[in-house]
Amino acid sequence: MYFPYLRGRQFELIALRELVQKGILSSKIIPIIEPVKLSSTLIKTIDVYGENDRTLAIITNPKVGTFSSDVKEEKNQKLKECLSASLKENNNILFMNLLRANSKPERFIEKHADNMGTICVDKDAVPVYEDFFAETDVKYNLIPDESGFRRKIRKNRVLLADKFNKQDRNNDYIDVDDEPFSEDHLYYLEDQYVGFADYSVVGEDYNETGFAPYAVAIHIVYFDKDDSLRVKHFVSDSNDDVSDTAGKFKEALSKLVEWNKKKNLDTFAIKEFEDLYRREAYPGLGTVKKLSIMHHLELIGKYLDKE
Repeated sequence: MYFPYLRGRQFELIALRELVQKGILSSKIIPIIEPVKLSSTLIKTIDVYGENDRTLAIITNPKVGTFSSDVKEEKNQKLKECLSASLKENNNILFMNLLRANSKPERFIEKHADNMGTICVDKDAVPVYEDFFAETDVKYNLIPDESGFRRKIRKNRVLLADKFNKQDRNNDYIDVDDEPFSEDHLYYLEDQYVGFADYSVVGEDYNETGFAPYAVAIHIVYFDKDDSLRVKHFVSDSNDDVSDTAGKFKEALSKLVEWNKKKNLDTFAIKEFEDLYRREAYPGLGTVKKLSIMHHLELIGKYLDKE
């Protein structure tokens, strides 16, 4: 099983939603959403997964973003009610607890005992797992591949790692335009995990706000000859200032299209990129990220479905 861990920003959510709506998300993939904002897009995504009888994991105690404060604001009462209704109506929600040192998850366990999972990336939080979850029916436990976690958390382990080598600036990807991404899909079972997880081509780091980039970069994963995953970065050329983002996108996209003449990747997202190239259209950077995520998840799904 593969568990892509994504923050609940608009285009990440749209990517997850469209994968299901288009019927191109493998049943061996369970996306994990850390909601960073209370939004109608989040609710719609949950609804789509419920309507299509697909499992979706939701972190109930997110660490980043404004979700926790959003649900307390009176102006968001209607959205909060809609979210509660969506979660109750969807029987395929896996509720995840992000373990923190000294936390007391009794209420979480009482409420979600039939369908819960944990995420433990802090060694100081391992005792919380031992005290509260070790003897309970936890569906999946996401942990780093480190001995301090493996020795204490042994049941239903999922390997969690940030595989995306995020650069400070898009322009920096020019120097590392093609690099290894992951081999976890090859060895997770051998290493005694029931699944593997990563942060797709976004990375673990979270920033509240975006900014106009000097360069546009498109990140595309692909399988090498040995079935390991690599990632290719397609970067624009005219990167002296923040002007003409659409022109920069065209430069990066043309490199992707030319490269794929030999690679012949045929996911929905790649076809969309090629259509944008033919139409000379610029969809916005959010859509570029959405398509890169969709490509990654569809590609992994096709691999898992062949196993």
